Amino acid sequence: MFMAIPFPALTPEIFSIDLGPIHFALRWYALGYLVGIAIGWWIIAQALKRTALWRDKPPMTRTQLEDLSTWIIIGIIAGGRLGFVLFYQPGYYLSNPVEILKVWQGGMSFHGGFLGVITAVFLFSRKHALPLASVADCLAIAAPIGIGLVRIANFINAELWGRPTDLPWGVIFPGEAAQTCLGIVGPCARHPSQLYEAALEGAVLAAVLLHLAFRSGWLKRPGALTGLFFLGYGFARFTVEFFRLADAQFITPDNPWGHVIRVGHYGTTMGQTLTLPMIIIGALTLIWAFRSTPKGASAGDQTP
Repeated sequence: MFMAIPFPALTPEIFSIDLGPIHFALRWYALGYLVGIAIGWWIIAQALKRTALWRDKPPMTRTQLEDLSTWIIIGIIAGGRLGFVLFYQPGYYLSNPVEILKVWQGGMSFHGGFLGVITAVFLFSRKHALPLASVADCLAIAAPIGIGLVRIANFINAELWGRPTDLPWGVIFPGEAAQTCLGIVGPCARHPSQLYEAALEGAVLAAVLLHLAFRSGWLKRPGALTGLFFLGYGFARFTVEFFRLADAQFITPDNPWGHVIRVGHYGTTMGQTLTLPMIIIGALTLIWAFRSTPKGASAGDQTP
């Protein structure tokens, strides 16, 4: 290893306040969620204001969007936590069920949070008789910004780091576990896989979806942006998993890459395994959206 980047002087807490037995801290991770939800709400509100973007009319009102935001927050927290419990450490949490409630100690699954949001959107749309596909499209164009911000927070927290690398942008993360690499003496550099995800799942995916929504008329094809979001996130996450270290509970001496599905010397990580259904569903949703759009409703129509 010729070059490596030392981890910057960052801490998970932005600031903290101690008031006797009460300790309050604002963490980058929480801020990422809060800012991501706020920006996402603003993006959807802008889309709802522009009636020309939609085939007939916007799928919901401003008041309904505010109500939906509450449902989504609950879906993210409940789904993200339960997903982590069920997908990554079921044995531990079955033995220590009280720990499930300690969300502030970390442990959130994107795929679990994603399922929580899907459930929230489905129930909310059904309750208010809203067009599910168009409501889902609203969430699709809003989600990548928040995903990118949370991945940046993962980097600041020095968690979910990547596999060892000798590339010049490798980062030496703090902590004994991060600096212990098989076959390497002394601190080793790792892929900043959190930043890879922030770029692909956040910035790139957001740019593509926003352009298609606001400039290429894709909101006139209900479900198309949702399908593309599934596909885009799925491929991005599947790719980054080749550079991201698997969770410790899946790593053993005979399985150093943490594959949960193994075929000979090859296999897929938990992240890749959970992402495969997203890719399939995304492709099917995209095909359905284009086939079900009436003739004359062109996704290429320009909007003012």
